[in-house]
Amino acid sequence: MDVLKGWVDGAPLLVLGVVVLLLLVAGLAVGIWVRGRHDADNRRAPRDDDGQEGYVVSAVLGLLALLLGFTFALAVDRFETRRALVLQEANAIGTAYLRTQLLPQPHRERISALLIDCTENRVALGQSAAAANPQMLAANNRIVTDLWAATAAGFQSVKGLDFSSAYIDSMNTLIDLDTSRKAARTVRVPTEVFIVLVVYLTVTSGVLGYVFSGPRGRAAAVFMLGLLWMSMLLIVDIDRPTRGGIRESQLPMQWTLQTLKTTPPATYDRWLTPEVRSGP
Repeated sequence: MDVLKGWVDGAPLLVLGVVVLLLLVAGLAVGIWVRGRHDADNRRAPRDDDGQEGYVVSAVLGLLALLLGFTFALAVDRFETRRALVLQEANAIGTAYLRTQLLPQPHRERISALLIDCTENRVALGQSAAAANPQMLAANNRIVTDLWAATAAGFQSVKGLDFSSAYIDSMNTLIDLDTSRKAARTVRVPTEVFIVLVVYLTVTSGVLGYVFSGPRGRAAAVFMLGLLWMSMLLIVDIDRPTRGGIRESQLPMQWTLQTLKTTPPATYDRWLTPEVRSGP
């Protein structure tokens, strides 16, 4: 079971889709074969089980719809969490940057530059197809460590002010959101759910192959299975934030990065008096 789970988690979406499609085709073929054997054994016998078959198909498809809806809701909920965290982190970086402008030099310049580096790295990490890239994660952790070290140094110059608590809170929030985003990108729908869903899809394809007869009926079964197959691939894609095609937008972080780059610390010195600007 662990080997199967590992393969499902690591398999590319295209490979996983082909395997599931082959299973559905195999299930459909088995259902058609069983129906052919049944009709051969009861040749020319009147069919009196059409109503029962209709009930079976309705029950199978209804339960499958419930499973798909449940899995889709789990995947979308995790996607929405990741997207909300992007906005929260962008706001936290913007707040920390603005509060940093109230620090004296050289702390203001140093921390402002680190915040820009942090934002650039977070955007690159969020857009990367392999967010587990060791180099990118190592750079991210190094920047966060430097950021807190610079904050600790700058705190000494404002520790006697009420502002110091608000400034430390903003940095703590930023670092906490860094951890939250890392965790959110590793939380996925349990693999067992997808395995059960594939098994149920395969059984459903067999039931449809058995119930639907004739060219038109089998074409309808193939069409329905195709829709179910695409629905499952969509769920898997949403559930793979680091390797899928559907990822949370980094636009809020990009907006923040652009704002930080276009408003260097000197921008906020516009109305400072020469005495305050030069510092103590």
